[in-house]
Amino acid sequence: MTDETARPPYEDNTAAEQPQAEDLLAAATRESAELKDKVLRTLAEMENLRRRTEREVADARAYGIAGFARDVLGIADNMQRALDAARQELSGSTDPGVKTLLEGVELTERELLKALEKNGVKRFDPQGEKFDPNLHQAMYEVPDESVPSGMVMQVIQPGYMIGERILRPALVAVSKGGSRPVTVESDQPDSAA
Repeated sequence: MTDETARPPYEDNTAAEQPQAEDLLAAATRESAELKDKVLRTLAEMENLRRRTEREVADARAYGIAGFARDVLGIADNMQRALDAARQELSGSTDPGVKTLLEGVELTERELLKALEKNGVKRFDPQGEKFDPNLHQAMYEVPDESVPSGMVMQVIQPGYMIGERILRPALVAVSKGGSRPVTVESDQPDSAA
């Protein structure tokens, strides 16, 4: 017998199959890593979706009434105008019926504002505050040397917020203030001289 016949037949097969097994193991390891990556990405996407959905539901609860609230603001404004006009016209009246009517309208206005506030809609009156274009809409300027420029001098129509968002900006008149002195830089020549 020769050496070739003395060797067991499985040794040749094992040597030939070893590179194949390593290739299969490497492919399985790559596939496992890819699947693990896909699972982790899917879990992250699901967590992001859950957070986004929670945020959207919270926003819908807080701001879902915004359209209705805007419609009601017109009613509140008209009620305020009616009260202001009635107070001016009837300020000297001694008729108890007129006074009772005025008190009833005032009570109705207070209840309307309470109902809005109960639903997250808050009125704000920026009289005397610094003008903020995010909260106020300037209608005109009022020249006044005694007031710094950019201050709210008059509130034409109050503003409303719902939660942290502006539902309607306040319509205001802004102070123009005194004239600002012109500063001349010292390194530039004076053109008047």
